[in-house]
Amino acid sequence: MSQGFKRLITLLKDTGISVFSNSFKISLSVRDSKKALIKHCSSKKAKSHLYSFLPILKWLPRYPVKEYLLGDIISGISTGVMQLPQGLAYALLAAVPPVFGLYSSFYPVFLYTFFGTSKHISIGTFAVISMMVGGVAVRQVPDEVISVGYNSTNTTYASEYYSDRDFKRVQVAVTLALLSGIIQLCLGLLRFGFVAIYLTEPLVRGFTTAAAVHVFTSQLKYLLGVKTSRYSGPLSVVYSLVAVFSKITTTNVAALIVGLTCIVLLLIGKEINLRYKKKLPVPIPMEIIVVIIGTGVSAGMNLTESYGVDVVGNIPQGLRAPAVPEIQLIPAIFVDAIAIAIVGFSMAVSMAKIFALKHGYTIDGNQELIALGICNSVGSFFQSFSVTCSMSRSLVQESTGGKTQIAGALSSIMVLLVIVAIGYLFEPLPQTVLAAIVMVNLKGMFKQFGDIAHFWKTSKIELVSNIQLTFVASLFLGLDYGLLTAVTFAMITVIYRTQSPQYRILGQIPDTDIYCDVEEYEEVKECPGIKIFQANASLYFANSESYTSALKKKVSENSCVWGGRGPTLQKYWLSFSFICLLSQSNDVEGSVKHEIANDELPVNGKSLDELEHFVEPKTNIHSLILDFTPVNFVDSVGAKTLKSIIKEYKEVSVHVCIASCSGPVMNELTRLNFFDNTVTRELLFHSIHDAVLACQVKDRSASQTPDVNICIQ
Repeated sequence: MSQGFKRLITLLKDTGISVFSNSFKISLSVRDSKKALIKHCSSKKAKSHLYSFLPILKWLPRYPVKEYLLGDIISGISTGVMQLPQGLAYALLAAVPPVFGLYSSFYPVFLYTFFGTSKHISIGTFAVISMMVGGVAVRQVPDEVISVGYNSTNTTYASEYYSDRDFKRVQVAVTLALLSGIIQLCLGLLRFGFVAIYLTEPLVRGFTTAAAVHVFTSQLKYLLGVKTSRYSGPLSVVYSLVAVFSKITTTNVAALIVGLTCIVLLLIGKEINLRYKKKLPVPIPMEIIVVIIGTGVSAGMNLTESYGVDVVGNIPQGLRAPAVPEIQLIPAIFVDAIAIAIVGFSMAVSMAKIFALKHGYTIDGNQELIALGICNSVGSFFQSFSVTCSMSRSLVQESTGGKTQIAGALSSIMVLLVIVAIGYLFEPLPQTVLAAIVMVNLKGMFKQFGDIAHFWKTSKIELVSNIQLTFVASLFLGLDYGLLTAVTFAMITVIYRTQSPQYRILGQIPDTDIYCDVEEYEEVKECPGIKIFQANASLYFANSESYTSALKKKVSENSCVWGGRGPTLQKYWLSFSFICLLSQSNDVEGSVKHEIANDELPVNGKSLDELEHFVEPKTNIHSLILDFTPVNFVDSVGAKTLKSIIKEYKEVSVHVCIASCSGPVMNELTRLNFFDNTVTRELLFHSIHDAVLACQVKDRSASQTPDVNICIQ
């Protein structure tokens, strides 16, 4: 028995199939083997789905401890010491007490270890998302509102640790996290990971730059130590600036000095880390150093009592019991949750793709949606607000040697230790220190203003539509309405571009099978008697009419549609054109009668043979090739338009071919009943060159038969 036959029997036995072989005789127990095979396939499919839903089951058993563990530990500690101050600082952006920033830096980060596919991104609080959350919280619970209709079962906890206003804002933030998480989870389960493509890189950069201005403006009052209300909605940036500058005379000098000192220290630390990145084993954790120094100075000098500097205040020790968010808030924040869900996913997946490409592995966009959805929705039950990937922490996690999601888990454990053990030590921390941390972390976003010069040189359309419009709309209308405006305008731009594509006539580079635009390259020559037409867009209802108009215009330029060959009719055309020219030059009034001349008819003493030197004859067209290389889809209107084009040119004996039609487009044409007895598949060709050769063969065979010449102007 051959080796291949033995392997087949072994494979069948592994699947539970009973095999009895006697040379070439095989007896199978069909019923039992079928059940065993179905069971084997079902278990294998279930295992694949489980590994897809919980990626940790796939990579953790293969985790190389000796090679990866040390790097993950160093990376986890470095990211953790950065996670702590950023969690406290971004809680101010979210309009909630600082301790809730610590909760948001623990639960979601730990959950992502089990469900995420990226090995290097750091999930947690992020300035843009925190700002969006804070805008919704302030809108729902303004500073003037004391207590309106929030039936919480945990009011005792609220009255003990926080003001009623802060507690209500926490309820808005956690409900927003629950709803945005559910939206992300549903999109991931429905395989809607592609929605992030509508947030293009220029659009996201314009949006995040506007968000940076919002964040910077919101932190001015903490840096200066002035008391102002927080604004949200359209023109909130303007209102915030007016409020701050109207109270500039009440600036707390001590808070300003502490804040500016921290900003200088942070900028120096970041510059050192950048310049000596290759020499330093790990980046200098300036943020945690500034937090420790600021806390020590505040406690030692009693800045609160002596100078009236606002501090973080009470940080409850330990974790809170899970609680159900306020479901009745969902109708009021649903639209905001959609914006936060999409922006959060877009930030995370774009950063994850960068690291995956750099380190040679792949990520699953849909699984990333599911992971973020679980992080946000489950974390909301433990009072965490919406989170996403942090750019600065992700760069630290990757640059300090992080290899897997273990680094993120270790950073979350460091935050947990602060929550349960030493959180109370940070109660004297001045809020101006947190404002300094937030402002310095905006440095990278403000550098995106340099995109204006780049896109001015490369693409002015993207500069106006995706950057300037997004920036201006997000800055003055607010982040939610600004994002909606930007996405809507981006989609309108796409529709406009497909509705008004570029149309070209192609020609052949001599002695090659390459065809290019005849207007762009001088060396390119049109094939005699053949027009090759190309549109750089799909054919559908929005551009079918312009497609037909452009085709007729391009084909009629310097050409004449002929049913055959023959010099007589061509000279008739020349005499007609020249007589019209003479009539127009002599301003002949009234109607002019034109007689068809014979070959010897003189015009102004000159024969037609001499006139051929003055009137350029038009090209004789017998074939038309439609290049479908750029066409991605055709709808029913486009198919009908295409069929009409073929019919119209067939009536004047012009053969129409379609070249480079992709499989999906051909299947779509078949489904739309495009092919019939008059329009057959014989007009389809694999390439333009194949279509040209076929048209030339067809023309040579037709030239051997008597011609019936028709000229159409």
